[in-house]
Amino acid sequence: MKRIILMAMLAGAALLSAGCGGGSAKRAAAEKAAAEAAEKSQLDSMAQAEKALKVSEQLANLADEPVFDIITTMGTIRIKLYADTPKHKANFAKLALEGFFDGILFHRVIYGFMIQTGDPLTKDMANKSMFGTGGPGYNVPAEFVPAHRHIRGALAAARRGDAANPLRESSGSQFYIVHDPVTCAQLDGQYTVFGETLEGFEVIDKIAGVDTDVRDCPLSPVKIVKIQLVK
Repeated sequence: MKRIILMAMLAGAALLSAGCGGGSAKRAAAEKAAAEAAEKSQLDSMAQAEKALKVSEQLANLADEPVFDIITTMGTIRIKLYADTPKHKANFAKLALEGFFDGILFHRVIYGFMIQTGDPLTKDMANKSMFGTGGPGYNVPAEFVPAHRHIRGALAAARRGDAANPLRESSGSQFYIVHDPVTCAQLDGQYTVFGETLEGFEVIDKIAGVDTDVRDCPLSPVKIVKIQLVK
């Protein structure tokens, strides 16, 4: 009987020891995971800080009329921004350099008129019913310059209508590129034109020619891969 009790006690001790060992292993694994997560967070913060510093330096050294490549899934459109629309120039450059436009769709395309993009909501097709309403959370004051007209390839800021936006402030990120200057001439002096196309007119034509739905949204997504500074 005593031998049976002793064996039971030894077995219980062994189980207790195994349980304690398992608990220690779990704690060690949890501590390792926490340490790795903290390290990743620190590295991410450092990377973000480095990126922000680089963007600040690029903005500080921005040319009077900087040139950017809008790299799309249908080709590249090279544009320049105007010096005499400084608020729009600075805003577009900042968003582009920060990667804000990466992955955004051309959500409104009208052949013989214009192609429109810049809405961050278009990164998720679940938002399709709201395409055209998104932005960075602010507007840009209008900068109407009579010399800047809606020429072919002109870069202009989208905005809400006059009733809701009597000052005609521009969307913080949405912009359009003119396909046909004749049909867009009516917009002169109504929407801020802040740049123009230098190369890639054939890409504008290709995007303008895609099939669209009843809301002028391309049936097959046309995406901005990246907007990068050229000079």
